[in-house]
Amino acid sequence: MNEPAPSAPRRPNRLIREKSPYLVGHAYNPVEWYPWGEEAFERARRESKPIFLSVGYSTCHWCHVMEKESFENEEIAAILNRHFVSIKVDREERPDVDRVYMTFVQASTGSGGWPMSVFLTPDLKPFWGGTYWPPEDRYGRPGFGRILESVANTWQNERERVTGHAAEVAEYLRQASRANVSPSGSLNASILDAAYREIKSGYDPAYGGFGDAPKFPRPAIFNFLLRIYARKGEHEALEMTLHTLNRMAAGGIHDHLGGGFHRYSVDAAWHVPHFEKMLYDQAQLAVSYTEAFQITREPSYASVVRNILDYVMRDLASPEGGFYAAEDADSLIEENESPLGAGKSETEATDAAGPHREHGEGAFYVWTAEEIERILGAEAAEIFNFCYGVEPNGNVEDDPQGEFRGKNILFVAHTLAESAQHFERPVEEIEATLRKARAKLFEARSRRPRPSLDDKILTAWNGLMLSALARAAAVLGEEKYLTAAEQAAAFIRSKLYDAATGTLRRRYRQGEAAIDGFLEDYAFLIQGLLDLYEASFRPAYLAWAMRLQEKQNELFWDHAAGGYFSTAASSADLPVRMRDRYDGAEPSGNSVAATNLLRLARLTGRGEWRADAEKTLQAFAQQLEKAPETLPQMLVALDFLLSPPREIIIAGDRQDADTQALLRVAHAHFIPNKVLVAVDGPEEGREWARWLPFIENVKPLDGKATAYVCENFVCNLPTSDPRELARLLEKGSGK
Repeated sequence: MNEPAPSAPRRPNRLIREKSPYLVGHAYNPVEWYPWGEEAFERARRESKPIFLSVGYSTCHWCHVMEKESFENEEIAAILNRHFVSIKVDREERPDVDRVYMTFVQASTGSGGWPMSVFLTPDLKPFWGGTYWPPEDRYGRPGFGRILESVANTWQNERERVTGHAAEVAEYLRQASRANVSPSGSLNASILDAAYREIKSGYDPAYGGFGDAPKFPRPAIFNFLLRIYARKGEHEALEMTLHTLNRMAAGGIHDHLGGGFHRYSVDAAWHVPHFEKMLYDQAQLAVSYTEAFQITREPSYASVVRNILDYVMRDLASPEGGFYAAEDADSLIEENESPLGAGKSETEATDAAGPHREHGEGAFYVWTAEEIERILGAEAAEIFNFCYGVEPNGNVEDDPQGEFRGKNILFVAHTLAESAQHFERPVEEIEATLRKARAKLFEARSRRPRPSLDDKILTAWNGLMLSALARAAAVLGEEKYLTAAEQAAAFIRSKLYDAATGTLRRRYRQGEAAIDGFLEDYAFLIQGLLDLYEASFRPAYLAWAMRLQEKQNELFWDHAAGGYFSTAASSADLPVRMRDRYDGAEPSGNSVAATNLLRLARLTGRGEWRADAEKTLQAFAQQLEKAPETLPQMLVALDFLLSPPREIIIAGDRQDADTQALLRVAHAHFIPNKVLVAVDGPEEGREWARWLPFIENVKPLDGKATAYVCENFVCNLPTSDPRELARLLEKGSGK
């Protein structure tokens, strides 16, 4: 089926009124798209038409492919417009919609992914679905046009059978949302041990990571393994984590010029990435490398943290204070390696180049050997190419679609020491040469047409970035990261939080805050505020976290089984209310919420929050026993629950050098299940005493800042000596 050229400029469909870049990007498709909402539902009911639901996101490569092949195709659009009510959803704006229908697609087809394509009855019950379909029969997949005609025919002639099947599916979804959820369960350390054995069995000792290609950085697994190391001194857990982090940092999944990490690697060696960059990956990996630095004090891990966060602050920071969602994998391909498009946005570059210009996966990031030599000169290029694996004919061996023919994806092929030995030059000289080379190539790359930017701001992902910035600021002593975190928190409070009702909104873009917040928006932001408190010690962050926790319980708590639903009870536009039960690219809201509750209970003395944490863990106990690898972040919460309470209280003027010295020691140590409190003066002490009465008596001794270390409800003698504080923190660290 060939795509006919449009005879005249197209008029926009209803998506032109939306704010999501993904939805707006489909506004000129000939498909009569609707956004998710009552207008579309009412038309489907009124006309007795099935709904075609397409779910994707702006940086999704195959979403772009299906749009170009099918949604821009006038003939396919005509079929959709005649027989269906077509709805387009940005999964990042509406994770609840995605979660419900992805559960159906995975159960019915055995796999899932994006774009997700689902057919629904007018009352939103799914009856058939899949992911990407080509326009014609191809790749062993049926053509989309043929599928549409078949579904339309079945709806017209066998509607009773279809609606009966859809009712059965809706009941399955209701049952699936409750599967393995029980208000009681066994919570003990044997679950942690079994989970460790299960996760270890999937480890790749050659390249790091877990499972086969494609390989995804799954920071929740690192979080769990590092806590197993802290709990039991299990050095293999540490070694697996560090080896994986090292291989990722050296691989092509890491942007060696601009910083940050791409979404995942299509190969086992972390060499060939899927090039999109997501805010949630940057945030979580920054925390993983920060914790690796705390444990090892190895400067390379701190360097990666700075590399990630400096990228985020440069390329994903909104002038208003929040952080944008993502950068695309695809960008315009420069013809003849010319500077066409230099200094232009992608739209401007496309207009300048004309309609023949093509987008390519990773086009912004890959290099030919000739380009590198032209920019660096022969001598510096020889050194750079040796270090970063650049080959004259390209360095991508497994390239089934020919996307990287003759191109190079930069990765660390040889270390500084190996390069110095090879060229018989001092390490310092090689390092200086590479530093200058990277700067030149970065500057040259910046003149290429950039990948498109998804500039919506999501509360949940910004909550994760609060944690990353706050923890890096505390551990590395970088004030600029704390400033950025506080600016982001102020942005969320002013633009995405309603102080009158205590509720959050999910998304902000172009002056509009919209979509009621989901569980992950509350949980991730609460976590970020707790981390921000422990970096800044401003009580206002803790007070806001407490108010959000109360609202989260009000909106999402499951009174029957414990734990949280992903959506509020007032959400009426889905056939079933579900909960997220997998710690994947992002941790689940329940996993983060369980740890938040435990931290808040320790900080405030509110026993009901500890009880809520236990109920949440008990609700998932069966899943933790049967499939612990699915919930590594929940295992982090279980580790916290089973660990003896540990509090560190620093009393003293936070601006004084002696207070800062004690805080540096406290932040330097990897003590995952601690809470850290700073009390600056009698007034703050009285404020804390409302929650923890004993803190009213915590004060500097002999006019010097003083640290109080308490474990398992027993406090050591207070100390003003940073060395003694370090000894107390190392004692009982589990290693």
